[in-house]
Amino acid sequence: MGSRCGRVCWKWGSPLRRLTGFSRLLSTAVLAPQICVVGSGPAGFYTAQHLLKHHRLARVDIYEKLPVPFGLVRFGVAPDHPEVKNVINTFTQTAHSDRCSYYGNITIGKDVTVKELQRAYHAVVLSYGAEDNRILGIPGENLSGVYSARAFVGWYNGLPENRDLKPDLSSETAVVLGQGNVALDVARVLLSPLDILGKTDITEGSLAAIACSKIKRVWLVGRRGPLQVAFTIKELREMINLPGTRPLLDPADFTGLGDVVKDVPRPRKRLTELMVKSALEKPGEKEASRWAAATKEWGLKFQRSPLEVLPAADGKQARGIRMAVTRLEGSGESARAVPTGEVEELECGLILSSIGYRSLPLDSLIPFDPKLGIIPNSLGRVQGTPGLYCSGWVKRGPTGVIITTMNDSFDTAQSVLEDLQSGVLDLSNTKEGFKSVRSILHSRGVHPVTFSDWETIDAAEVARGKLAGKPREKIVDPQEMLQLISH
Repeated sequence: MGSRCGRVCWKWGSPLRRLTGFSRLLSTAVLAPQICVVGSGPAGFYTAQHLLKHHRLARVDIYEKLPVPFGLVRFGVAPDHPEVKNVINTFTQTAHSDRCSYYGNITIGKDVTVKELQRAYHAVVLSYGAEDNRILGIPGENLSGVYSARAFVGWYNGLPENRDLKPDLSSETAVVLGQGNVALDVARVLLSPLDILGKTDITEGSLAAIACSKIKRVWLVGRRGPLQVAFTIKELREMINLPGTRPLLDPADFTGLGDVVKDVPRPRKRLTELMVKSALEKPGEKEASRWAAATKEWGLKFQRSPLEVLPAADGKQARGIRMAVTRLEGSGESARAVPTGEVEELECGLILSSIGYRSLPLDSLIPFDPKLGIIPNSLGRVQGTPGLYCSGWVKRGPTGVIITTMNDSFDTAQSVLEDLQSGVLDLSNTKEGFKSVRSILHSRGVHPVTFSDWETIDAAEVARGKLAGKPREKIVDPQEMLQLISH
């Protein structure tokens, strides 16, 4: 964080100048900026955290479509990765600030418009993430048995919109299209022993469905080669060591790669070396006996691009996938997959598409680039719309891990702070913040959920989880959440 601090200081000028500027800024209570953040995931909370820390008068209101906060930390992080969810503790501290309020169960664009928020606040930050997925665009994509990994992850993590997914787990083979961390997450959840999953916060319904699953084999398919996989070494190591499973890695895919990776960046080098070791070296005695006893398996298929999902005899259910065999043009990260003309078919009854998430426009009046799936911006300042900002995936696209989003959100918050200091944001124009929004919501019959309400829901989930020997039992129905807090 030292280097970041250096950059922040450079942006703001000398410490003396910053101090003078701030004392001027803070001299009148009337100048307290009212700021609202749309979205309560990592981008929203990190933006709020930075604003509250670096401006002693700023008041930040966080709006969320669902009754419950934390976005992808709650609904995206794999249930067997509880350590990643520890950032919730930091977000909770932010929400407990007397200058921060959380308002859930409010859909921006429907319950209250962005224009109405702009009238109520000096600055509006859009941090609502990527709530859609990229489509494959191939025949058969809508057959039964084909799902987006996003929906599948939402199903086992308790995202209300995916609670009724009912994925078909009756076949022995599943194919995951994509080779990123989300692809490994869904493969791991499909193959994990029940005694491991049963100790996580996976939902009751999905745990019961996975307990009846017939899936024994999962293939992770990528258009390019081993040097272009997007997953990280931690997730790969977890898969290799997953109890009750063995990896299926074709030695031909990895022969000679040891020499190729000598000059690549260290994370890529270590990742490739682990794949090479698992594929080419004889396993140790302990690992060999574990693999021999395994009843389930997973593998990586490279240089395969999906062409068509093949229907079963009934014309409704997926029975397999046809793929183009590809060759690579170029090398490294920029290598392109080009079809060779050869085609291959793979039998499977479950196909999960894990080729990326996609942001959607929130309001027709807000600039949006549909091709990139982002709001056009400069350092988080929305193009041509003073007072409107964006952070997180809707700002830069759905890439990176939580720390990437943290840095990105701090940068946007810094832009807001600079605009406050320079006078781009006019504080002489008094804004009422949530006070004026509350009357709009009341007139429309919308009841916001507070952070205190969330803590009531949280306590109920933890109590239910305790009875089942889990950290929590997530409530998946928003109506049940609202009944719990008497809304």
